[in-house]
Amino acid sequence: MKKRLIGSAIFATALLTLPSKFLGFSIFNLGHAIEVSTSLSAKLACSAKYLTQLDEQQIVHDLMSYSPVTDLVELKYLESPKRVEANLFGMAPMTAIYRDGIGCSLQYEGFDELDSGQFASLPASSNEPWPTGNLVKYIDLEAQAALNNIIREDNNAGLNTRAMVVVKDGEIVAEAYAPGINKNTPLLGWSMGKSLTAMMLGRLESLGKAHSSDAELFKEWQDERKNLTLEQLLQMSSGLKFDETYAPGSDSTHMLFTAASASQVAIDSALEHAPASHFSYSSGTTNLLARYIHNVLGSNASNTINFLQQEIFIPAGITTATFEPDAAGILVGSSYIYASGRDWARLGLIMLNDGEINGQHILSPSWVAAAQQPNASNNEKAYGYQFWLNRGDDKLRWPSLPEDAYTMLGNRRQSVMIVPSENAVLVRLGWTKGSYPMEQNYRKLLDAIKEKPILPKPTGD
Repeated sequence: MKKRLIGSAIFATALLTLPSKFLGFSIFNLGHAIEVSTSLSAKLACSAKYLTQLDEQQIVHDLMSYSPVTDLVELKYLESPKRVEANLFGMAPMTAIYRDGIGCSLQYEGFDELDSGQFASLPASSNEPWPTGNLVKYIDLEAQAALNNIIREDNNAGLNTRAMVVVKDGEIVAEAYAPGINKNTPLLGWSMGKSLTAMMLGRLESLGKAHSSDAELFKEWQDERKNLTLEQLLQMSSGLKFDETYAPGSDSTHMLFTAASASQVAIDSALEHAPASHFSYSSGTTNLLARYIHNVLGSNASNTINFLQQEIFIPAGITTATFEPDAAGILVGSSYIYASGRDWARLGLIMLNDGEINGQHILSPSWVAAAQQPNASNNEKAYGYQFWLNRGDDKLRWPSLPEDAYTMLGNRRQSVMIVPSENAVLVRLGWTKGSYPMEQNYRKLLDAIKEKPILPKPTGD
């Protein structure tokens, strides 16, 4: 106890004497910074331990890429139930608990929706050919050589690329993994979950349960916000105010790490711009979409998870994915989706194939086409239904890639690039803190798959 008190005093004194410029946040947000440090550590460590199954040293290293303060957070990994407890010199204790079928969620007093739910796990993968099962029959020699070179150069440069998958003409033709990662390792995609959230709405539209023109979305909106449409939310052009900066005191950090209900933060947002006039990237907006899905499916966490599994994951052959809810039982659509490189590729293949995979029509071709259309904002049009577009503004976002390319993008420079004109999907998963040469690397891979030499792979790989 004495050691903890001394450590706490030293830590607090250091923070109080450091300038705000060095800290990266105002000293007035110090309390929230401590809460975020323990909540972030508990949540990410829990999922990394029990979903991705990283070792504890790697987990700490990953956490430190967000803030060196996390190295001071004490983490306890506990069983029965599986959970992680975190505190910072005894301050701001927080627990994240793991549940089969839905992964990890932070615990908050008064929220027990998840404790009463029954959540089924996905079936094991079969040995049928990919994408139905996990059998990859061929590799493309040119593509595999290019991919091997990319992942080697990435990791020699400290870019921490963990998985890359290349799909051409509906087949995996090359894949590569970092040590400790394999074809079945579920990896956090962060904001790539935004695209999956949109696809869930696309599936609801196919079933006649939602439409992009829907308005009067939430009973809490009885003012001008009741006129906002699903499409405006999908295109990040709702005009709602939301602070996306990831710093203590912001809407984003409050939403993910100190609010029991992530979507409630955005529900309370006021209009800042005329609807459809201004693009503003907002994780809060995606969590509104997740809340809408939750409401349409009966405001029940089990219903939402079952819908996702039965209507998208199982038909697509996806077996490693976990989309995590918050303590209120609503999917954190903006951020918390884990899946293997091959399963991320399956999601990209659904979009590439106009909504079809394994003979199942998950999305309508018209919805997939609409998802790729630029929005009508005045400031940044190259964004569709939670997908980043290459086209739409005065110049291409990625000039060396085909104009029709569009992508899921996630924190740590992760992406699932869909290129219809090349009939290709390119996946990169990793943990890169700074910049990453996505465009250059994907150009190399597209050039490589123009060649056709292939080699049979061992059966069952």
